Amino acid sequence: MPWPSIALLTFVTLQRLAELVYARHNTAALLARGARECAPEHYPFMVAMHAAWLAGLWLFAIGRPVDPFWFLLFMVLQGLRLWVLATLGERWTTRIVILPGAALVKKGPYRFLSHPNYAIVVGEIAVLPLAFGMPLYAALFSLLNGIILTIRIRAENACLRQSVH
Repeated sequence: MPWPSIALLTFVTLQRLAELVYARHNTAALLARGARECAPEHYPFMVAMHAAWLAGLWLFAIGRPVDPFWFLLFMVLQGLRLWVLATLGERWTTRIVILPGAALVKKGPYRFLSHPNYAIVVGEIAVLPLAFGMPLYAALFSLLNGIILTIRIRAENACLRQSVH
């Protein structure tokens, strides 16, 4: 029966689309306040990787059973994702956008990790395919995500160092 897989993929797709709208709104508002985008050159590759990950799940996961353990872990990650979004509020975006003079966020999950959103994404990229019994898919996209995140975190940290005096 394909309904559990379709329902889960629909949830993730709608969530990601809503986040893109929210991120675009926040990015525009930050830029209007004098923020600047930093290191945008890797962004199209990140978007392409995430789109391929999700499209591939739609292609290969439909009709597969959803493992309850991995599903539960994925839902825990969604709660953590909401915690990050709530903590960053208007500063959450999918791009690296630096607002001059703004202090680094040190509350919420940022008390524990420098980049909790990326840690959550690492988990999601692996856990959702594992929920569908697709370990090789999880490994492949985890590797691609790791490459992109290495580039992104280095760029973001360099931009943050330049903006903090």
